[in-house]
Amino acid sequence: MPNLRSSHTVPTPRGGGLAIIVTIAFGAFMVGEAKILLPLLPLVCVSLWDDISPMSAKVRLIVQMCCALLALYLMGGVTRVNLGMFELHGFWLNILAFLFIIWMTNLYNFLDGIDGYAGSEAIFVGFVAFMLFDVRLGLIIACASLGFLVFNWHKASIFMGDVGSATLGFFFATLALSQADTPYFMGWLTILSLFWFDATVTLYRRWKNKEKLSQAHKKHIYQRLHQSGWAHNKVVLFGMGLNLVFFVILSFLNPNSYWIALIATIGVLWGVLKFADTKKAFL
Repeated sequence: MPNLRSSHTVPTPRGGGLAIIVTIAFGAFMVGEAKILLPLLPLVCVSLWDDISPMSAKVRLIVQMCCALLALYLMGGVTRVNLGMFELHGFWLNILAFLFIIWMTNLYNFLDGIDGYAGSEAIFVGFVAFMLFDVRLGLIIACASLGFLVFNWHKASIFMGDVGSATLGFFFATLALSQADTPYFMGWLTILSLFWFDATVTLYRRWKNKEKLSQAHKKHIYQRLHQSGWAHNKVVLFGMGLNLVFFVILSFLNPNSYWIALIATIGVLWGVLKFADTKKAFL
């Protein structure tokens, strides 16, 4: 049902993201990556339940935390992060990795607010991960999301729901951390920047305005562009156009120089933020 945060106006079925996750699961078994699915099972179950009958945010957060801890345990923890120009070492990095998983899980859900946006992002991220970072699951994620996008493009006949958005965010976070000790990690931060930049800056701005952070809102960059008169499709294509620029920059760089792409990407997104402010003020 439409609510204060919605960009749709008529009741639309949700939970369709389960099709994406089931397809990815089959693909993971086919390429011998089934181990990555274990931490996802509780998250998929609680997210699907929430799509059917909304539950407490605290319960969902507890499950996400348990899944994040399990994922870090199965990957042997994160004690080395390659940032291109320098590296970080130490067991304390697991704390940052844990927070990164939780934040990516939730922000991907926050950015699933207009038709085709989260699905298109998943296609892009999965494709680039396969092409540039040698992640076989990336192509499976891209293809599964493309199949779903057929039904989610404006006007969407079904939404992916939490079972799709939260699980995809968790998926991308764990895949990025699995390559934290390689130069590819900075590439992951670059290709995911469209979503994490919008969510993080918006959260900071709302905190600075002393707003209640748990309250539903429509202040993300993509939402304000839509409110300014841009159609769903125009916002999505604009975002994917930015992604294409980021992909081209990465393609011309050696992996050890991916940090340059990340800095350039943040600069571009900062310009987009200011552009969105002129279209629809952040009040």
